[in-house]
Amino acid sequence: MTLLNIYDPAYIIVVLVSMMLRGLLSWIIIIILTAIAGCGLIRSVGSNPKGDELSALDTLPNYKNGAFENLAELKDSTIKRKLLFLQKHPETVRPSHPIPWVKTNLKTLTAPHPTIVWFGHSSMLIKTTEGNILIDPVFSNHAGPVPGLVTAFAGTTNYHAEDMPDIDVLVISHDHYDHLDYRTLKKLKDHIKMAVVPKGVGSDLVYWGFDRKKIIELNWNQSVNLSGGLRITATPAQHKSNRTYGKENKTLWASYVIQADDYKIFYSGDSGYGPHFKEIGQKYGPFDIALLECGQYSPNWPWTHLHFGQAAQAAVDLQTPLLQPIHWAKFVEADHPWNEAIKKLLPAAEKLGIAVNVPRIGEPYTLGDAPKQKVWWDFK
Repeated sequence: MTLLNIYDPAYIIVVLVSMMLRGLLSWIIIIILTAIAGCGLIRSVGSNPKGDELSALDTLPNYKNGAFENLAELKDSTIKRKLLFLQKHPETVRPSHPIPWVKTNLKTLTAPHPTIVWFGHSSMLIKTTEGNILIDPVFSNHAGPVPGLVTAFAGTTNYHAEDMPDIDVLVISHDHYDHLDYRTLKKLKDHIKMAVVPKGVGSDLVYWGFDRKKIIELNWNQSVNLSGGLRITATPAQHKSNRTYGKENKTLWASYVIQADDYKIFYSGDSGYGPHFKEIGQKYGPFDIALLECGQYSPNWPWTHLHFGQAAQAAVDLQTPLLQPIHWAKFVEADHPWNEAIKKLLPAAEKLGIAVNVPRIGEPYTLGDAPKQKVWWDFK
């Protein structure tokens, strides 16, 4: 092998090219890191409990071997699980037309009884005379740490953090990106008086700049009475938690009982079907309305989400005459047609004698009024 002399033009060219490549690689790395930081990817991942907060979890009955556990869990290990954004979906998983929506001024909205405004998927505002309750808000138009992978449907992106009134209590069901959104909460933080979250999820909020004194963490069947008269109880759900693929169930997931204006509202969060619905109904029911997930089910996760008929049965178990479907009509998180869940739910609920309230996005529904049942989802 011939060695190049340091004064040889060929050597100089080799050195310069090498320096340019190293410099180019360095610039590429810098650009990527800057973009990641700029879009909030690193911050959006959040932070699991550490130190004393982590040690305190070891004392909880539903926290074992470094993770939270469901009351009952039926995993099917034969199902092959794939990354959502790598799957090829049928065209019908996304609507062919924008989702119908209604523009409501949320800051001037008034009602004599609790009024629910749904924003698609599981995000909603419940306005009561005792305070404004915001649940699982996701207004960044995607569900995940990286923009552009799990994007919201057309017609579901018309409400933003800036449209929200001052929030008396933020309620979070669990730490998945389609329920706990960093970009949304960053904008809302200074307008939230108190946050109620499952055990461990407070670590994410503190990492994002929330005052620890304004965060209440609840385990299942724990309650908190808030100023104004609101009472919120965390109840069991059958699900899981994680914001990275390497660490599961380091924080808790929950459903909620919300008591306001002498009404009882049940919010399911994400949960597969199980005996916990009947137990919640017996202990805390009957309810005036149950907000129950009915979409994004899959054989890949048979025990963590309600299939269409199960939502109707869960309403019976909860002892409620009225069901409002949530967790649908905004994101693609499974392979079924975007409106299959509601089409299957309606006959199942009718068979069991459960009324179904299906408002458009942004359309207020006040408890005690006739259910919203105009068909707005009848297109591919």
